[in-house]
Amino acid sequence: MPAAKTHGRLFLVVGPSGAGKDTLIEAARRHFSGRCDVIFPKRTITRPADAGGEAHIPVTPEAFRTQVSEGAFALHWFAHGLGYGIASTISSDLAQGHHVVANVSRTVLDDARSRFRNVSILSVTASPEVLATRLRDRGREKGNDVKSRLARARLLQPIGEDVVEIDNSGDLVTGSAFFIAAIATLARLDRQLATG
Repeated sequence: MPAAKTHGRLFLVVGPSGAGKDTLIEAARRHFSGRCDVIFPKRTITRPADAGGEAHIPVTPEAFRTQVSEGAFALHWFAHGLGYGIASTISSDLAQGHHVVANVSRTVLDDARSRFRNVSILSVTASPEVLATRLRDRGREKGNDVKSRLARARLLQPIGEDVVEIDNSGDLVTGSAFFIAAIATLARLDRQLATG
């Protein structure tokens, strides 16, 4: 008798600006590149394609609002004057047993937890000193913006049994290894439970 089909795990990556979420996600994308069962969807963002930062699907604010009203996103939110969305196609990916790794806002965690099963929150953190240095080095935030982002980072730590904290204060190799190991371990656990 064939094993029951496993529902994929939704990995929601959260953390303050400067924690290195995009860097860790890119390292994991490279690591899992030969696997068709680990998906890293591009976010739809209301900013131009050439604005820098992560590769994304650019849309106008008007198009974004239309897509929201049409149900194009499984998750969406607004932050720092921009709209962000994760395509609704992740629902079928998860139903087919694929694992999905997505960079999201901490503000959508409760919604995601109520709408999806097998959710893991990968909370990427770094020390306040490291965050401040990274924010200054990337040059997008000015003096008071850096201070407000650091204060916000302390207030918005996710909690719950589904949260795995990844301290990315050190070098890229160490942070990436912990991040990749968390995905691999939790993805294997899902398979063992379905077949065991």
